[in-house]
Amino acid sequence: MTADDRFTAHLPYGEPLPTPQKSIVAWPNWPFNADGTVKPLERPVIPEPARKGVGGVDCHACDRPDDDFLWVDEDWRLSAFDSPGVPLLMLYPRRHCDFTDLGPRLLAAFGPIVHRVEAALLGLGGIARVQFDRWGDGGEHFHLWFHARPLGMTQLRGTALSTWDDVLPRLPEDVWRDARAEIAAAMAADGGTGRG
Repeated sequence: MTADDRFTAHLPYGEPLPTPQKSIVAWPNWPFNADGTVKPLERPVIPEPARKGVGGVDCHACDRPDDDFLWVDEDWRLSAFDSPGVPLLMLYPRRHCDFTDLGPRLLAAFGPIVHRVEAALLGLGGIARVQFDRWGDGGEHFHLWFHARPLGMTQLRGTALSTWDDVLPRLPEDVWRDARAEIAAAMAADGGTGRG
């Protein structure tokens, strides 16, 4: 196995992939029925339901200790997902806030920290592109997703990458463990504490 194929060597090319245990077709926000037809559009729900962690109460990000994160510094915490289909990270500000409430200091640091995370993922080798996105409909605490598309996997390009992550076989644990350690070390090289 080389650095270029360590995230793809385990994939069953040309074989049908099983439906994930938590099928995306069952997601309330998935726009298609199991047969591929478009679901009927539902009427707006106003007021909208509260997101998780409102005001920092029962917040999945705030309640976790630093030891649960791959890398931390005084302002940010980086989390690695267990058993993803593609390398998958999530960045949180340390304090509870939404994107609109980051404030001038965190906003000024936002571009550089996003660049650092992308550089750490690309530094793994075997990664062609890093996609990042912010949804924020489920939780109030701002979080940014990072999906790393393996080199040569052009079928996974674009917005479908986050869906492919739920469909692909999980990365081998040893491959993902080693990658997490490399990411933590790369992030810590420019400050903060790596915990990979």
